[in-house]
Amino acid sequence: MSESAVASSPAEEVRLLDVNAVSRLLSCSTRHVYRLADSGLMPRPQKLGALVRWDRLELDKWLADGCPTCR
Repeated sequence: MSESAVASSPAEEVRLLDVNAVSRLLSCSTRHVYRLADSGLMPRPQKLGALVRWDRLELDKWLADGCPTCR
């Protein structure tokens, strides 16, 4: 099996996104992503030590629901 076949399988899909990936997903700046999360307007990130990551499935559901306030 080639490396590209393994990397493109659904099991290997990235589930936790960093702020840069979230900003690309939302078409806004990284600072705005932090503002949205801090104000409760989007799902809060998970903190893994010093890392901050957002769950892709949670963000997809939030977007599909029309971006409701998450307070």
